[in-house]
Amino acid sequence: MTEDHAELTASFTELYGSAPEGIWAAPGRVNLIGEYTDFNDGFVMPLALPHTARAAVSRRTDGELRLHSTDVPGGVVRLRVDELTPHEGHGWAAYPAGVVWALREAGHKVTGADIQLTSTVPTGAGLSSSAALEVVTGLALNDLFGLGLDAAELAVLAQRAENAFVGVPCGVMDQMASACCTEGHALHLDTRDLGRRQVPFDLAAHGLRLLVVDTRVKHALGDGAYAERRAGCEEGARLLGIPTLRDLPYEELDAALGRLAEAGADESVVRYVRHVVGDNQRVEQVIALLDAGDVRAAGPVLTAGHLSLRDDLRVSCVELDLVVGTANAAGALGARMTGGGFGGSAIVLVEEDRADAVTKSVLEAFASAGYGTPGVFPAVPSAGARRLV
Repeated sequence: MTEDHAELTASFTELYGSAPEGIWAAPGRVNLIGEYTDFNDGFVMPLALPHTARAAVSRRTDGELRLHSTDVPGGVVRLRVDELTPHEGHGWAAYPAGVVWALREAGHKVTGADIQLTSTVPTGAGLSSSAALEVVTGLALNDLFGLGLDAAELAVLAQRAENAFVGVPCGVMDQMASACCTEGHALHLDTRDLGRRQVPFDLAAHGLRLLVVDTRVKHALGDGAYAERRAGCEEGARLLGIPTLRDLPYEELDAALGRLAEAGADESVVRYVRHVVGDNQRVEQVIALLDAGDVRAAGPVLTAGHLSLRDDLRVSCVELDLVVGTANAAGALGARMTGGGFGGSAIVLVEEDRADAVTKSVLEAFASAGYGTPGVFPAVPSAGARRLV
């Protein structure tokens, strides 16, 4: 047992009076390309980070759910599994509690649990800290109660927890990435049928590095903006007479945008459609480049994705734009914001021997602008959710 596992076991034992039945981990993720496409049945390409949420868990048979996090001040949250109700708050505890609710709603017999959580996934950074909490909870309960769910089924239930219990209308990418990614690969995911392919992504072998720059800012402008964009995308699909924007081929985009304008669509709807269909195409471009071994050529595709997120979807912010502009000016191959936007993180594809210089330029640019110091670390494609002990 590693020191980390021993520490988590000790804190669980102190809290609940006996050792846990096991310890599980689920990672955060960074999305390489394909943003705001997942709720449009489109394509995404995330990779799991080394940063994980870990859960020490034991079963209960008395219907009580006890939740505690080492990362959040406060005592144990005590709930009854048969009284869990959507949209009742509970703060951070809504994410694991929502998974218990979703499992039971799906007919799985979960009779209670003691759960101690701890996470190294940065919160508010757009790296899916909430999905990591959901997936690690689901995996532990799946194992302990012998539910027989596979990784994709767990991800879908975790997404339902976030949509229906917490009340966040997210797509399935974050939960699928946390549950299904594999070490050394990016996950090419079709969010319509959950078809997936593990794409080799060994940047070190190419002399490259992917940096994550956590701006450590989150603008309130993001509140409600995700749902507004989702509604705009659905309106665009309705006006075009298609089930979702996934069903609009890239080759027909210009004609479709003209039809939307003629139909009197709001200009924001036109912009959202252009971004989503374009980003689906950018995922396909990156896949083709990786398959051809031309990883460096993916850099400009990342930057093009950022410009679309900035100008068409309008979910970037000055700090994210500063990262992208500064990194590219300092010699990066490409960069873009990743995640929901309005703060959070950007990714930077860079030659390994330029990584330090690009990092220095970004840090200096933030200092000159009077912003707080961002966090910078390499994105190493890591394993998905798993049992540790």
